[in-house]
Amino acid sequence: MSRIPTGRRALRLTTVLSVAATATVLGAAPAFAHVTAQPGNAAQGSYSVVSLRVPNESDTAGTVKLEVTLPADHPLRSVRTTPVPGWTATTTKAAINPPVQVGETTVSEAVRTVTWTANPGTRIAPGEFLEFPLSVGPLPTGVEEIALPAVQTYDDGEVVAWDQPMNPDGSEPERPAPTLTLTPAAGDGHGGGHDAAAAPDTTAQQIQDADNTDDTARWLAGAGLLVGALGLGVGGGAVLRTRRTSTPGPTGTEPTGTGPEREHSGAGR
Repeated sequence: MSRIPTGRRALRLTTVLSVAATATVLGAAPAFAHVTAQPGNAAQGSYSVVSLRVPNESDTAGTVKLEVTLPADHPLRSVRTTPVPGWTATTTKAAINPPVQVGETTVSEAVRTVTWTANPGTRIAPGEFLEFPLSVGPLPTGVEEIALPAVQTYDDGEVVAWDQPMNPDGSEPERPAPTLTLTPAAGDGHGGGHDAAAAPDTTAQQIQDADNTDDTARWLAGAGLLVGALGLGVGGGAVLRTRRTSTPGPTGTEPTGTGPEREHSGAGR
């Protein structure tokens, strides 16, 4: 039985893995080309920011308009847009008949569509995508998912509707509607509001910790300065004593003692 050299075996393995990876990417590519809601989930009863991510699927045309329809059976009391450079957003309200009870409020009219239109000279070019944020709420409770059908318009006149529900067998249709999965609210049932209420306490604790750290740092810095000053004083005294000990007397001055040599010198005179 012949053996394949190690280098050749590694090359074959690399080639196989590369082909498999390419096939996986190509197989997943269509899913990334859909208009989708980002992030894909939010808490029931909360106010959330949901962005419609719009990829441009055409190789020759650009996207110049997007229209999103909001659910009529679960109307949203608050729908707000934020400026997107180069685009103009408009909201359209419609009557809700019969009216729907949302919390303690009876909603008889709500925003039903939001449309973003590109200003002259602006578009989502081939190979690009853009996100259009919406602040909405409160999201319905007791519902696991809401659909946000969208219509994408290109500058060559092509119109693509992303409005198809999931197939009965659970498989994805050709042009699925953007969907938002709603998870049960945690804690007191107010969803994101509970987390928002807890945020100030966390921030206050962080500020208190920072103040305590700052006080400790100041105390240590002061102690360091004091120790440094004491060390400098001790060191200066030592240097001064050393200089006094080692410095000779004035130049030309003879010893002042009364030893035998001085007496002998005096006697000689």
